[in-house]
Amino acid sequence: MKDNHAGISFFQRYLTVWVFLCMVVGVLLGHFTPALPELLNHFEYARVSIPMAILIWVMIYPMMLKVDFNSVRNVGKNPKGLFVTWIVNWLIKPFTMYGIASLFFFAVFKAFITPDLATEYLAGAVLLGAAPCTAMVFVWSTLTNGNPAYTVVQVATNDLIILFAFVPIVKFLLGVSNVAVPTDTLFLSVVLFVVIPLAGGVLTRLLVVKSKGTDYFENVFIHKFDSATTIGLLLTLVLIFMGQSEIILKNPLHIVLIAVPLTIQTFLIFFIAYLACKLLKLPHDIAAPAGMIGASNFFELSVAVAVALFGTTSPAALATTVGVLTEVPVMLTLVKIANKTAGQFCITSQKCDIYR
Repeated sequence: MKDNHAGISFFQRYLTVWVFLCMVVGVLLGHFTPALPELLNHFEYARVSIPMAILIWVMIYPMMLKVDFNSVRNVGKNPKGLFVTWIVNWLIKPFTMYGIASLFFFAVFKAFITPDLATEYLAGAVLLGAAPCTAMVFVWSTLTNGNPAYTVVQVATNDLIILFAFVPIVKFLLGVSNVAVPTDTLFLSVVLFVVIPLAGGVLTRLLVVKSKGTDYFENVFIHKFDSATTIGLLLTLVLIFMGQSEIILKNPLHIVLIAVPLTIQTFLIFFIAYLACKLLKLPHDIAAPAGMIGASNFFELSVAVAVALFGTTSPAALATTVGVLTEVPVMLTLVKIANKTAGQFCITSQKCDIYR
């Protein structure tokens, strides 16, 4: 066990470095071995990459192992965290994204970006802003010791809201009358990135506890997967940037320009949700994931819709790709902030109850 935990701390201590290296490796592989991403593109259904889905399972399966449905039933007793998530993600985030992106693309950076380009970059930013995170948030929740049962409910309810809110919000903000969101991509993403790993984790938990008991499951079995989340994250990044390598290499300056408003938006939304939880006296294991869900994006959906609407090499698709490029380093920074400020919250709901 000692060696295992040493390996985990090594991975997590230098996670930002590993992330950067994986981005570089992905771009280089995509550029020098273009046949590889083309081959992987054949393993796709409804614009969803099956290899990426598998790696996301590797990332979030360990989180799902921690979900006890007895705890899920108790989520309704403390709905404030859900209200924060819903309000920030759907009544604030899309509109602040539109405002911040418009300010930078049409005003601050107007000397570098033509109006036509600015319009498409804005479209990509809006697609990101209207799609809060589904899969990656489980990684951020794990790194901040989030409540796994509560995080699942936060994500699951977001997925339900996406089904009917995403298209109207995008249409309203972009003023586009014929925004066609690939519904099969939307539903398949929810099934692949939430339903299947959740079902797998819960089933595994039931079988192992029934066979060897709760103590074995909590103290031995669950630690066998401690490094899986980090490894899955790193391999997923290699895959993402391998597929987007040419777009990234052809637009180095504009990548920086697009990254500025996206980064500001990410910090803004995190602190709105995080501080709202603080004001509501919610525990840290609910507050941290609440901030992470709004701050991060459902990039699988955003990229798929941008490609479907504007084309693979479009400026809008580039903007959604930059969303992925900036998200991981920025989210790792927010993870550090959340962990360093954990002492300003009570850690769990049980401990919060002690102080009430």
